[in-house]
Amino acid sequence: MSKIWTKKEKSDDIIKKEKYIEEKFNVSRLVSTMLASKNMKTDEEIETFLNPTRESFGNPFEMPDMEPAIERIMTAIEKKEKIIVYGDYDADGITSSAILKRFMKDIGLDIDIYIPNRLTEGYGMNETAIRKIAERGYNLIITVDCGITGIKETELAKELGMDVIITDHHEPGEKIPNTIAVIDCKRKDSKYYFRELAGCGVAFKITQALAIKMNIDENIALKNLDLACIGTISDIVPLVSENRVIAKLGMMIVRQLRNVGIREIVKCAGIKNIDAVSISFGIAPRINACGRMGHHENALDLLLTDDPIKARKLAKSLEEYNKERQEIEKRIYKEALEQAEENSNGKSLVLAKENWHHGIIGIVSSKITESYYKPSILICIEGDEARGSGRSISGFDLHEAIEKCSKNLTHFGGHGMAIGLSLKTKNIDKFKQEFENYANEKIDKDMLQQKIEIDEEITSKDIDLEAIKEINIMEPFGEGNAKPIILYRNLRIYAIRTLSEGKHLKMTLQDERVSIDAIGFNMGDMANMYQIDDKIDIIGNIEINTFNNKDKIQIVLKDIRKAL
Repeated sequence: MSKIWTKKEKSDDIIKKEKYIEEKFNVSRLVSTMLASKNMKTDEEIETFLNPTRESFGNPFEMPDMEPAIERIMTAIEKKEKIIVYGDYDADGITSSAILKRFMKDIGLDIDIYIPNRLTEGYGMNETAIRKIAERGYNLIITVDCGITGIKETELAKELGMDVIITDHHEPGEKIPNTIAVIDCKRKDSKYYFRELAGCGVAFKITQALAIKMNIDENIALKNLDLACIGTISDIVPLVSENRVIAKLGMMIVRQLRNVGIREIVKCAGIKNIDAVSISFGIAPRINACGRMGHHENALDLLLTDDPIKARKLAKSLEEYNKERQEIEKRIYKEALEQAEENSNGKSLVLAKENWHHGIIGIVSSKITESYYKPSILICIEGDEARGSGRSISGFDLHEAIEKCSKNLTHFGGHGMAIGLSLKTKNIDKFKQEFENYANEKIDKDMLQQKIEIDEEITSKDIDLEAIKEINIMEPFGEGNAKPIILYRNLRIYAIRTLSEGKHLKMTLQDERVSIDAIGFNMGDMANMYQIDDKIDIIGNIEINTFNNKDKIQIVLKDIRKAL
């Protein structure tokens, strides 16, 4: 599928700002371009972005309901009440739960954790779980990474004699739970300076607030920034403002491998260089695999244990669950592709089949959307009931779409780019037609062409090892802080081949002065379109690849075309 290349337009003010930053902060042209694009207004903001410190955190007590939440937790501590954390089964929810558990343990308090099983209970608070918790004599429930829509469940907990503190980062509905405290910076009345914290970020802020209120060493809270870093990066929240502070400072602790569980995941995964990429594609998938396969407790126990032998055993179990997840994902993807080919004429893809694992269809939906650049929904049929997960494209609000097509659904939720839903199996075809009709009305042909925005054009004079290394000061990269996409024109193909049985593309490229390596992941099919001595233009991310202790500049390709 052809992609549209667009180059960012720069105003005179932006060009001046780039030059100012380059001189003021003594950084390369590429780094100054990246910094200038972030709309930071003062030198202090830029300095904080580059070098955040523990003073860069916001005041936790400016978050909504933080004061009453901390007062209630301290009362529970004083009265030795039973406290339970109610979390979620993904990497954000598991790290959130582990942050509170570890902090409380360090201050001498034992609390418990309840995480619903993804396969049998689904996401969020549920009535059966609340009743079980009450039967076990708990006085206080603290939710993490969930609860903002748990209005009925919160009322039930109160009826059963329990207090509830909600901490979440998802969008609230028209009403929020009526309880002691609802800490969510996306509340309409929130005055906190930043609204995009992940669930683990909110959990970390609670430990900060407790440390302040109890007048204890702030390092007891800060030591869990490794967990907050992993959860933040894994949840794909924007890595800007306080999320960047959490991720940047937390990455320093992750690299020290103080947490025994994290150390064993890194070993099992064979991770050599710990950065945002290795967290996103190495650590997070292994934690998430446990939840997807219905064994979240293994991931939670791994992040909580201090026993190296136990950690090694648990890390191996994560590795096995991840391999199992990958095998199931491959099968579902293959079957989904076959269906997609038969239904590729429309502007959306709604695919359904029995024996699809509903903990994995979301990942496959992402791949289908990436392959066809159309909104996709995969539905797993389980007898008379069916559950689905969908992903969208830029410009198409998927949550709004299913809201408009909800008459055949029994439940749905999510946001503009990702949704989950359930429906009766007999209604799948009706929903599919209704959704396609809506997509056909809202999506024009231009929306179905993927656009790649180029940050900067480079030439051979920019191919400098030290200047490229300097890009790493912008780490950690991720949502809201992406690696720059560069354009490099008129390169001659010196060598071209495929890797991994034709899956990936590997090239050596030359211009007048330099030779540079390029790799295109999942672009192996393009090898037949080009040959040695062809002149091409490329776009991608420029980085340093270290092999056998030797550093080389490499471009990770996004797209290729014949030189214009």
